[in-house]
Parts: sequence; C-alpha cells; structure tokens
Amino acid sequence: MSRLFCACLLACSAGAALAQAAPLADPTRPPDLAAESAGGAVVRSGPQLQSILISPSRRIAVISGQAVALGGKYGDATVAGITEGAVLLRYAGREETLRLIPGVEKRERRIAKATDTDKGNTR
Repeated sequence: MSRLFCACLLACSAGAALAQAAPLADPTRPPDLAAESAGGAVVRSGPQLQSILISPSRRIAVISGQAVALGGKYGDATVAGITEGAVLLRYAGREETLRLIPGVEKRERRIAKATDTDKGNTR
C-alpha cells in the first residue's frame, strides 16, 4: 500500500512541476503579428483596425495605432462609418471596410414566433 501511495505522490509531483513550467497564455491578448510572420503565416498589409470605442456622444476607431473619430481623416481616407465591428474608410474613388475580427460578420438572428403546438399546448 505504501508503494502505491509513494508512486501516486511521485506522479502528482511530476505533473505539478510540468504544469508550473508551461507558460500560461492570455486568451484576451491580441495575436502577435511578428511571431505569426516568423512562423510563416501571412501578414496583412494596409491599415489594421485595432479597436472601436463607441459612446452616446462619439465614435472612435483605432487604426494602426492612430485614434480617428467618425468623419476624421486617416491618411488619404475619411472615416465614413463606425459600427460595433467594422469601420468604413472612404478614399477619393473607392471605399474600404476594415473589420475588427476579419472573417466574422454580425448578422441579425431571426426567431420564429412560438405557436401553441410548439409550447406543448394541444387542445
């Protein structure tokens, strides 16, 4: 019995030591673009939308480290729109939409009305 106890204690100690040695990743930290480019991932070029700040009195977007208000200028572009997840940049002859999380778009969810049969009420 004591050998089994010692083996379990040794296994738990080794597991605890390994767990302490592994670094913890912060799930709220933005991706490290420098590390991704070194690992062979594609680095996005052009302006990068980093943050959106919306209050009742103003809307501000942080684009490549520069805070720009709605209607303000970012380089040659004017910030024409700021929503919860995207910013619309209007250039002289074109428009560009920057997304906070590329590949993710906010969609309205439609919920059907429940009927009496859906609720289990059959008369």
